Amino acid sequence: MSAISIDRNPGASAGPLARFSWALFDWANQPYFTVITTFIFAPYFTSQFIGDPVRGQSLWGYTQSIAGITIALLSPMLGAVADAGGPRKPFILVFQAFMVIGCGLLWFALPGHLALLPLIMAALVLAAIGAEFSIVFNNAMLPTLVPRERLGRLSGFAWGLGYLGGLLPLFAILIVSRPELVGVTPPAGQALFGLDRATGAAERLTGPFSALWLIVFVLPMFLFTPDVPRTGLGPAAAVRAGLARLLTTIASFRRNANWFRFLIAFMIYNDGILALIAFGGIYAAGQFGWGTTELGIFGIILSALGIFGAWIGGALDDHFGSRSTILLTTAGMAVAAAGVFSVTRTSALFVIDLPPPTAGAGLFASTQERIFLGFAILMGLCLGPIQAASRTMVGRLAPPGKIAEFYGLFSLSGRATAFLAPFAIAVVTQAFDSQRAGMSVVLVFLVVGLLLMLRVEEPAR
Repeated sequence: MSAISIDRNPGASAGPLARFSWALFDWANQPYFTVITTFIFAPYFTSQFIGDPVRGQSLWGYTQSIAGITIALLSPMLGAVADAGGPRKPFILVFQAFMVIGCGLLWFALPGHLALLPLIMAALVLAAIGAEFSIVFNNAMLPTLVPRERLGRLSGFAWGLGYLGGLLPLFAILIVSRPELVGVTPPAGQALFGLDRATGAAERLTGPFSALWLIVFVLPMFLFTPDVPRTGLGPAAAVRAGLARLLTTIASFRRNANWFRFLIAFMIYNDGILALIAFGGIYAAGQFGWGTTELGIFGIILSALGIFGAWIGGALDDHFGSRSTILLTTAGMAVAAAGVFSVTRTSALFVIDLPPPTAGAGLFASTQERIFLGFAILMGLCLGPIQAASRTMVGRLAPPGKIAEFYGLFSLSGRATAFLAPFAIAVVTQAFDSQRAGMSVVLVFLVVGLLLMLRVEEPAR
């Protein structure tokens, strides 16, 4: 059977174990996104490793920009080569190894040891590249596992499982870092297991922990999920054929205007989403002085809502369509983004002046923190559905035999300007010496992406 026929006759041989194992990929990879790039390590990087939230936010933005440019340049070519050669798993294996190495190196991010900054930034870039490239090829397996009318449910289930896979490690790291939350009092200056709080050991442990979690839980996908058969082309021939196919696809964009419009819309709104995810915890840490405890609980709340949102969103996707789901949740994300940066340490909703949070007053005790949480909850509810529906939309639009190539282009559209939002945040933050000014960039990307998505049509199912 050819790769093309498998692309267009999905689900024929993929049983429940194969589909669950594919979905478990999201569970395996999510701790990197949850505890490293969002809630624990990223704020630690800015506030403790760098020691200056403004400079740290700027450096984090430049790091993500480097990774985004690399991913944008190479992902379509790799997807086209995979379609020409057949199997996706060898590519996934290589890039998951990159991710494991990058995550493991984060252990060396000792507070104030800025001589190690090049190593840590290189590790962050390597982990980001490994994560995003492996996602391209895992996504390309989706349409081969279920019929088109069930793509939304499987994609949403996987996203929800992923959020759960990030929630549990986040909770575990929170308990290790602050065991007092469960009634355990460690010796002064220590976290659980004797980890040194002064050196951020619990926060640095997120890297090796995420790497180990990935190694253990990605194995079922390799063992039980069927891959696309080889086409018979050798590596060199697959590269030549893949590049030729990619050039043909790019040349045909004028004849595939709807697909092109979707790529551009996704490119813009996804950039805003990624920036909001990446910088939301950093913003809260800088404005409210949140530490690991507050950020961990904040992450648990958002992850729990993400699970619910993704699973409900998958059903909405199959019932109402990917386009409608994307439009609704992008609008919700825009409202959430505006609300998040409307709050500062001494104000809320842009115009309401409030006294700053009082040290020792309790968890999320101030009015501005609660308002921030309210908008963040809306963000959590929208996050899963918009990401799952975007992934499903590609499966509905991709032509025969070009699944991985189109997911590569999808990754390109998600990363072509992914360096731009972090870069813009970094530049604006630095120029105005203000986290709030930097975060305002996010809303522009979400609104523009939403307006562009209005012109995209979804094919009849």
